[in-house]
Amino acid sequence: MTRIPLGSLFLITLVWLTTQCTREQRHEAFILDSPHYPQPLPDSAALRFLPGIVSSDSLDFNAAFSRDGKRFYFSRSYQGKWMIYVTEFLNGAWSKPLLAPFTEAAYSQADPFITPDETIYYISNRPTHATDTLPDYNIWFVRPLGNGTWTAPKTPEGINSDSTEYYVSLAANGNMYFASDRAGTLGSHDIYVSQYIHGAYTTPENLGAAINSPKMEHDPVVTPDEQYLIFTAVDRSDAYGSADLYYSRYSDGTWAPAKNLGRKFNTATYEYCTYLTPDGQYLFYSTDYDVKWISTRHLPWMAQTDVVK
Repeated sequence: MTRIPLGSLFLITLVWLTTQCTREQRHEAFILDSPHYPQPLPDSAALRFLPGIVSSDSLDFNAAFSRDGKRFYFSRSYQGKWMIYVTEFLNGAWSKPLLAPFTEAAYSQADPFITPDETIYYISNRPTHATDTLPDYNIWFVRPLGNGTWTAPKTPEGINSDSTEYYVSLAANGNMYFASDRAGTLGSHDIYVSQYIHGAYTTPENLGAAINSPKMEHDPVVTPDEQYLIFTAVDRSDAYGSADLYYSRYSDGTWAPAKNLGRKFNTATYEYCTYLTPDGQYLFYSTDYDVKWISTRHLPWMAQTDVVK
C-alpha cells in the first residue's frame, strides 16, 4: 500500500436523504448535528485543517467526522506504524488528539470511515486468524458499545483477499468501494466495488478501465448517491504532480472516463485520502504531510463544467 510522505448541493443532499431513509437503520440519514468547523473556513484555496492538532510536524492523513460532528478521526505516522487518532470538540475548542480507543499498539491502523450508526471501518495489518502470517492490510470494522467501549474488530465477509485491501468508502445504499492490489488488477493497485444486497456483500468487481489504469489508483470516495467518484491516480500524463485527484461520473450504468480534478485541488506533489463531509460542504484530502480541506463549491460538477442533469 502506498502512503506518500455535489448539479446542486441541495439536489445531492436530497437524493442522499431520500435514498438513505429507505434503507435499514444502519444506513439511515447521516447528518452532522452541529459541525464545529474551525475558523477560517476554506473557499477556493485548500487550507491546513486544525494546524498543530491534526496537521502537525508528522505525516498526518485521513479525515472522518463522527455523526454528531464533535469528534474528528485521522491517521498519523507514529514510531514506524500508522495509528488512528481522534480529537474532540470540548468546551468550545478541539482537544489534543489521542489514540482512538480501538487502536492496537502492536499493529498499524489507518483509513477510518464512519457509517450512520457510528460503525468505523478501517484498515489494519493485524492477522485475520491465529495462523495468518501474510504481511498485508485488510478491512476491519468496530461498533460502539457505549461508555467509550467498542466491539472486537471484525472483517466484513466477502471483501478481503490474500492481498492488500484499503481505503473504504460506502454509498448510502451500503455499496463498498475500496482499493486493492489483488489478482486481476489492471495495474499495481485498482479500485473495486462490492454491492450490498439483501444484507450481504457481493464479490468485489473491478471498476474497469474508465477508472483504473496499468499504473496505480487508490483511495476512492463515492458520493452517497454513487453519481460521482473521486480517487487518487499515480503518474498519469495529464497530472500536475506524481499523484493527482481524479473524478468520474456514473451515468446509464457506466463510469465515464476519469478526469483530472484540476489545479485547485492538485499540486506538484501527491494528493490522496479524499473525504466528503456528510453535510456536503467540504472536501478533505491529504498532501504535503498534512490534512487539508476546501469548499465543495469548486468541484467541477458544482462549478457547472460537468452539469448534472
